[in-house]
Amino acid sequence: MDYILIENSKIGKVKIKLYKEKTPRTIEKIVKALPLDVTLSRWGDELYGTIPVDAEPENAQEECEIGEVAYWLDGPAFCIMFGRTPASRGPKPRLISPGNVFGRVEGDPSVFKQFDTFKGKLLPGK
Repeated sequence: MDYILIENSKIGKVKIKLYKEKTPRTIEKIVKALPLDVTLSRWGDELYGTIPVDAEPENAQEECEIGEVAYWLDGPAFCIMFGRTPASRGPKPRLISPGNVFGRVEGDPSVFKQFDTFKGKLLPGK
């Protein structure tokens, strides 16, 4: 599988391209758990929410690129990074503590700026 989808009634389906070489074990665990209903809260320009996945650190990092998605190890949570967060030290998004960055939103990640709370689904790609 090269991507997963995040779906919401306002934005439809958005593809998330998976970083298969960087975090294969994390991706495997997330894909096995799909489909998932998610409720994501906003923290700066990040949406995050708990998911029922238990993954170990895998190339874990705090600083991300705009548009990347991560599995936050302390959550455990699914995170969409679309701008600066309160933990940022520069222009890039930053998780409060390390996470496994496992993919990137295809298209414009600023579409997520409209949400204070995001309710939707994570789905397997086709």
